[in-house]
Amino acid sequence: MMFSSLGWVTAFVAGLFSVHVVQKLCFPYFWKDVFYLARVIRFGAQLELYKLTSNVFTVMDRFVEQAERIPNKPFLMFEGTTYTYQDINLRSNKVANIFLEQGTLKKGDCVALLMNNEPDFVCVWFGLNKLGCSVAFLNTNIKSRSLLHCFNCCGTKTLVVGADLLDTLEDILPSLREDNISVWAMKRESLCMDVQTLLDKMEQASDKPILPSLRSVSSLKTPILYIFTSGTTGLPKAAVITHIQSLKAAAGFWAYGATQNDVVYTPLPLYHSAASMIGIGGTILLGATCVLKKKFSASQFWSDCRNYDVTIFQYIGELCRYLCNQPEIEGEKVHKVHMGVGNGLRQDVWREFHRRFGEIRMCELYGSTEGNLCFMNHIGKIGVVGRSNFFYKLIFKYDLVKYDIIKDEPVHDKQGFCQHVKKGDTGLLLSKVGPTSPFFGYAGSKQLTEKKLMRNVFVKGDAYFNTGDLMAEDDEDFICFKDRVGDTFRWKGENVATTEVTEVLGLVDFIQEANVYGVEIPGNEGRAGMAAIIVRPNCTFDGKKLFDYAMKHLPAYARPLFIRIQESMEMTGTFKQQKFRLVEAGFNPSTFSDLLYFLDYSEKSYIPLTDSIYESILAGEWKL
Repeated sequence: MMFSSLGWVTAFVAGLFSVHVVQKLCFPYFWKDVFYLARVIRFGAQLELYKLTSNVFTVMDRFVEQAERIPNKPFLMFEGTTYTYQDINLRSNKVANIFLEQGTLKKGDCVALLMNNEPDFVCVWFGLNKLGCSVAFLNTNIKSRSLLHCFNCCGTKTLVVGADLLDTLEDILPSLREDNISVWAMKRESLCMDVQTLLDKMEQASDKPILPSLRSVSSLKTPILYIFTSGTTGLPKAAVITHIQSLKAAAGFWAYGATQNDVVYTPLPLYHSAASMIGIGGTILLGATCVLKKKFSASQFWSDCRNYDVTIFQYIGELCRYLCNQPEIEGEKVHKVHMGVGNGLRQDVWREFHRRFGEIRMCELYGSTEGNLCFMNHIGKIGVVGRSNFFYKLIFKYDLVKYDIIKDEPVHDKQGFCQHVKKGDTGLLLSKVGPTSPFFGYAGSKQLTEKKLMRNVFVKGDAYFNTGDLMAEDDEDFICFKDRVGDTFRWKGENVATTEVTEVLGLVDFIQEANVYGVEIPGNEGRAGMAAIIVRPNCTFDGKKLFDYAMKHLPAYARPLFIRIQESMEMTGTFKQQKFRLVEAGFNPSTFSDLLYFLDYSEKSYIPLTDSIYESILAGEWKL
């Protein structure tokens, strides 16, 4: 009898071992997929419950709850100073009470915020949200013309500006006055009659709590933020961010397994969704601590991580490359960082980063600010942005379709529908718009919103969000980013809208026509800006004048590094400028006879691009 029992036990153990071996060989990511999907489904169920009960618990509600639950826990750490959850809660109450007493804002209003990274960015943001106001985050790099456009498309009548950015408004203050836009500066006093001050009033303001009814909402689809993205329309587009998007973004760290004990390092600008929605929002959801950096510094990065006991950091691909380009020193692996969360990390940089700084878990994710789809590389496989599987595809409807690079459009069949790509092939990523994956579009323009959608993709009446990205999915369901299509490319971690740059160049007196595109530079992420131009008859190219104009009217990441002088522009059959062959040709002066110029900051001019300069750029000897 005993031997019989032992036989059953042995058989059972052998069976379990066999199942384990089969699972490891045939389904190596099974348990990681299960645990990840469990988190996704759990969070999704909570959001559905909000919809059914109309009892929406927002990120701001979570912050107020955390301030009551853990008031003395550090929330923000900035330049050596610690701000607790209670500190930020009370200070944001002061901001809210100032505007409440002024009577100029009401629930549902939109307020523009133009500030660099600092704790008061968060305090103003939270204070306005407590009044039920949405906030439009303005990119601190954009210039006067684009700023005026941003105010118009959001319908904002109030602007809060950081003390160090007030001077950038000098040219447009008269226009703001004409449009009845009130300007508030984070200063104690102002010499300009058109600018009101906040800091002096905050010293006297009450920090009493704001009535929860002012910020309460009954729908997850209520807008809470507007975040500007560079698009193909020539000017920034205001992506509408609702509570459902805010909550999903805030769950990013949690989905990767972060806890309240983590310390998050955020060197990215808060006007970007990565830093604000994922970084600050994710910190709040966990009840963790965020180390906020005014501006990224490669030389200070690891010393900051050690000084603040950082465990998680946010990145873009460029950031990690900058860290790898720093001189090697002893003790680079001595730190507490165990996770990096971000996007755009190139394979070679990923491997070098691990070699230099240890086996930090790099959590790549994919998604656009306004998009309705997100991929997360929860496995940690190098070189992929995410992973899908059968169950994920049941929840999130996306497809990769064939795309013609030369015609710059999807490939259609005889019936006019898009065609799926084969497994492993590159295709345009489309995400189906529906109740579980809505697309909220852009503020102030139904036309821009509609332009981002593709209809009648596979059947009559369907609608898909066009990501504008070329992707590939391999046999193991890993998803890789390949390239961007259309009129946008990325450089220095920013989206560059070629049409906006083209419009600016078109205002230069000696330029008759310009065609802007991106070219690859070995050793650099993304594509550097290049412009093919036609010089007006009876005019000559003036590198100094073009340099001055680019410096004044374009942010650093959007300034073309290379200029190519052409006699005529090649056009497509639909009278669009042809970019494909220009992109392929690159910027090698030995491959064609057109004159080439290079943006030289030391000479403060566009200078002739010689073979020697070209070789030095490839060797990484020029700071780009």
